[in-house]
Amino acid sequence: MQVTEKRYYTIEEYLALEEKADSKSEYIDGEIIPMAGGSANHNRIAGNFYAVMNFAFKRENYEVFKSDMRLWLPKPRIYTYPDVMVIAGEPEFLENRKDTITNPKVIIQVLPKLTEKNQRKTKFNAYCTIPSFEEYLLIEQDEINVLHYSKIDDKHWSIQEYDHEDEKISLVTVPFEITLQDLYNKVKFDTIESEEEEKNSDEGAIP
Repeated sequence: MQVTEKRYYTIEEYLALEEKADSKSEYIDGEIIPMAGGSANHNRIAGNFYAVMNFAFKRENYEVFKSDMRLWLPKPRIYTYPDVMVIAGEPEFLENRKDTITNPKVIIQVLPKLTEKNQRKTKFNAYCTIPSFEEYLLIEQDEINVLHYSKIDDKHWSIQEYDHEDEKISLVTVPFEITLQDLYNKVKFDTIESEEEEKNSDEGAIP
């Protein structure tokens, strides 16, 4: 059995490839990991959060960025694209690049399907290496469920869970609130369930 040798790239090689690529990839300590395309629900949720927050901060000293903006984490050597990031004050760009920032205060991530808990922990631990990072939202796309992390001190975070449409998320480090009803506006859970049922049915069918 032939073993394929893993290819490692320099940061310069990654950035050059990313500028020409049709789709985004993450860079994790030398490895380039293609990012899966977002589902309709993923895009609805991220879009809902960005739209409401961007409007709320139009006259405030905060800036909101969507997933087109790249984030650099120097300690674990990671380039990634969070769904939404909030900057307090002016964005700090990496080496004068206008496509990569280094100082998010809040990160919002819509979880892809079947995200493993250890993967979530790994990404959270990486974000915690950013000095400015103080608040984190993990949003499920397959059901109404949000985990809200807010920093207490260097070693402690508080965690709150939301799972009812009539609840409201109030951020701690920036003046912003959003209802789960607005967050999940136009999200179609029945479509996801139907797709899963159809997949299961096909897998059990006689060819």
